[in-house]
Amino acid sequence: MADGFFRRLFRRSRHDTSSSDLRPTAELEAPSLFSPANARSPIGESLRAEIGMLSDAGCVREINEDSIRVVRPLDADGSKPGVLLVVADGMGGHNAGEIASQLAVQTVVRHHADNLQDAALSLARSLERANRVIVERASEEPRYRGMGTTCTVLLLRGGLAYCAHVGDSRLYLMRSNDIFLMTEDHSAVMELVRQGSMTHEEARYHPERNVIVRALGARHDVDVASWEKPFIVRAGDAFLICTDGLHDLVDDEELRDAMRGATPQMACDRLVELARQRGGPDNITVAIVAVSEIAQQS
Repeated sequence: MADGFFRRLFRRSRHDTSSSDLRPTAELEAPSLFSPANARSPIGESLRAEIGMLSDAGCVREINEDSIRVVRPLDADGSKPGVLLVVADGMGGHNAGEIASQLAVQTVVRHHADNLQDAALSLARSLERANRVIVERASEEPRYRGMGTTCTVLLLRGGLAYCAHVGDSRLYLMRSNDIFLMTEDHSAVMELVRQGSMTHEEARYHPERNVIVRALGARHDVDVASWEKPFIVRAGDAFLICTDGLHDLVDDEELRDAMRGATPQMACDRLVELARQRGGPDNITVAIVAVSEIAQQS
């Protein structure tokens, strides 16, 4: 995996101010000008995005605690269209994980555009707001105490990509037939990797690899990781967001191979099926956004 080049894009920041059958559980939420699955949406003057997504309970768990949402946000005057993709992996007993992940995606969708002049800051603050919402809900209802969720957000707008992130769900970029990890897991074993006490390969198979050290709902304050600057998007790029139910079982090269020559929805279907073939012990969620040029009319 060639991820070193992109590590400098990422920072940690504290801001002041369902059944075993394969089925899509993602939905598009208003305001939206396109339909689910292989819908296409402009993300800049000459670029558009094609989207695929799939969420599955896996082969062991009865409840799918993952949540995923895709919307097409617009400015108040209808200009600068884009694509917002939110994926969350909930945790907690008695359906609490499902509640936490749903609250996360709902809050981010509702508040990500509070500051249109600074999209990166607005994304990070929407995650901070989601953290407060989850903490408050858990304090109000004892059955939800201890619930939390990861959350990874990708915004494509004006030919640029923005990301904010908490937990161990991941964002990848495929460019020029290579795949790059664009986020860092907030997990105990990844802390050991950063300290040089463990290799990436050892971390992949460590029995405590899913113990995360940062999540929405865990504390009243949360450190949100975000890119220092927006990432310039090119035609041919493809972004993949997934929960650990996929990346624990399918390595980066297999993710890349599934995306090659496939539509985003076809690749999502392949990857979920592959994870299920390997036992699917966790919920499995994946979304892919493929970027292409808008054909110019003569």
